[in-house]
Amino acid sequence: MKIKRSERLVDMTDYLLNRPHTLIPLTFFAKRYDSAKSSISEDLTIVKKTFQERGIGLVETVPGASGGAKYIPYILKEAADEFMSEVIEILNNSQRLLPGGYVYMSDILGDPEKLRFLGRIIVTQYLNQRVDAVLTVATRGIPIAQAASSYLNVPLVIARHDSNITEGSTVSVNYVSGSSKKIKRMTISKRSLAENSNVLIVDDFIHGGGTINGLTSLIEEFNCNLVGSTFFAEGAYSNSQEFGNYTSLVKMENEPDGDMRITKGNYDEKIFGSAK
Repeated sequence: MKIKRSERLVDMTDYLLNRPHTLIPLTFFAKRYDSAKSSISEDLTIVKKTFQERGIGLVETVPGASGGAKYIPYILKEAADEFMSEVIEILNNSQRLLPGGYVYMSDILGDPEKLRFLGRIIVTQYLNQRVDAVLTVATRGIPIAQAASSYLNVPLVIARHDSNITEGSTVSVNYVSGSSKKIKRMTISKRSLAENSNVLIVDDFIHGGGTINGLTSLIEEFNCNLVGSTFFAEGAYSNSQEFGNYTSLVKMENEPDGDMRITKGNYDEKIFGSAK
């Protein structure tokens, strides 16, 4: 039974939003709504225009018998700057300062709405690159990495400091902690990554560079390719030249009076300088 165009548009939008980076054949929508392909094409044109004008993302259409539509999430620079300004204002509350030069940010990385924004900001940098998996390390980086992997629609791989019997055979690397200078171990299941996969590192914090070095070593052990590294926050002593090319959303800077000041990270240049 045919349904109204308004109903088709709502259902089509919902279907695309829940399946990012997935090519949906026009024949699927035609059968789903008992409509001609020409009508589906007109509907997709409306959705595509609205998504682009509202900064929701791209809707790529592929012509031909095997063609279809694919939703690719992104966020506009203006929306990202507005959101990050609000986050920075929250983090600059002096009551968030913790011993050791850290700032309490677990509530930010546990808020579903904020994570959705953070995920969209991160994936915008990789509009034109293939990402096969997102890699993080347990435990604080998991929420933001999950947000990114959800928008990319790829598996989330979690490196742990202790192997678990439920992981089966594992691959482990030793690395030097950037903060404590102690030797630590990272491990992931041998089944986690396929050889030659393009892997994106996403974590909550970079300070001494130990984590990014450990995760990079794991990627090399699997003969995979590092697409990029994105961190929610970078510490005051982080150095992109020393730790490789990474993207940060916020940066922590030490003030002369001992306080910590949160400023904008390098995401503006890294993400919106490369997004097409």
